[in-house]
Amino acid sequence: MIYIHVPFCRTFCTYCDFYSEIAGSGAEDFRRYGDELCGEILCRKDEIARTRGVHTLYIGGGTPSVLPLSCVEKIVGACREADGGGWEEFTFEMNPDDVSPEYVAGLKRLGVNRVSMGVQSMDDCLLRWMNRRHDAQGARRAYEVLRGGGMENVSLDLIFGIRGSDIRPSLEEMIGMGPEHISAYQLGIEEGSALGRMVREGRYREADEDFCRSQYEEICSVLSEAGYRHYEISNWAKPGFEARHNSAYWDRSPYVGVGPGAHSFSIGEKEVRSWNSESLSGWTENRGSEVLSSEEIREEKIMLGLRRAEGIEGKAIPEKDWFVADTIIADYLLNSQE
Repeated sequence: MIYIHVPFCRTFCTYCDFYSEIAGSGAEDFRRYGDELCGEILCRKDEIARTRGVHTLYIGGGTPSVLPLSCVEKIVGACREADGGGWEEFTFEMNPDDVSPEYVAGLKRLGVNRVSMGVQSMDDCLLRWMNRRHDAQGARRAYEVLRGGGMENVSLDLIFGIRGSDIRPSLEEMIGMGPEHISAYQLGIEEGSALGRMVREGRYREADEDFCRSQYEEICSVLSEAGYRHYEISNWAKPGFEARHNSAYWDRSPYVGVGPGAHSFSIGEKEVRSWNSESLSGWTENRGSEVLSSEEIREEKIMLGLRRAEGIEGKAIPEKDWFVADTIIADYLLNSQE
């Protein structure tokens, strides 16, 4: 199970504070990144082999679709050398404005069988406010190109909880497009984002909890009526199209994250979470890590288990810890963004 972080974007979204760098023309940056990333993949071949219980590849970011196909091909080749290829699910994140017939055909040749597209809204005013590079018509065209190129498993992202917005038109149009999967995330105020600055300067006020709750409940209701299964707190899928890679995160399966800022999780004598530094070069030289305590493992199992429709067995929480569990749940539901 491999996650690859692509740390490039052409522009930064208003709400985002994930590690990323402006791509610009990017040719030399892409070449160096690709070479160093492939080196990391092959150096961690044995570690990757230990995660084969879930055999998936996910290329995310950032914006992976800003990479030239030649760079993507090099990266996928290194993954095949390390992991054998033949992934049961191979997801590639795309922005609508990067979608073209040639690019989609190239991804299909490389074995991509699932695309996650960051649409976020079908309202042009909101898209401009988010500093997205596409408009609603661009999202419609991109979706048709994906379908025309043979992509049979498409996921669309939607953001809710924007003060003064109406979520219903965007949601209904996305459903009408017919994707296999929809992810809906509540807008978060991240300190390092442009939106965080807007809040500090008094140029934006966060939507209140009742407004966000009502939009979330509306999303749950409308998607359920449309035949989507609410299998995780922020994710809905048509039956059989639940994301295998992301579901493995919530099951606490081991995974290897490669690239700048990527996180990994391993289970051996101890459970260890590790991460690469946020740098365009030498990101493996100063890796951080932590060994999870038994208490951290227990709390994580509760939190991740409650993300999913299956929940957790009652015996996982002794009666004496119910108050602690309630606190974990309440804190998570108030602060979780994905």
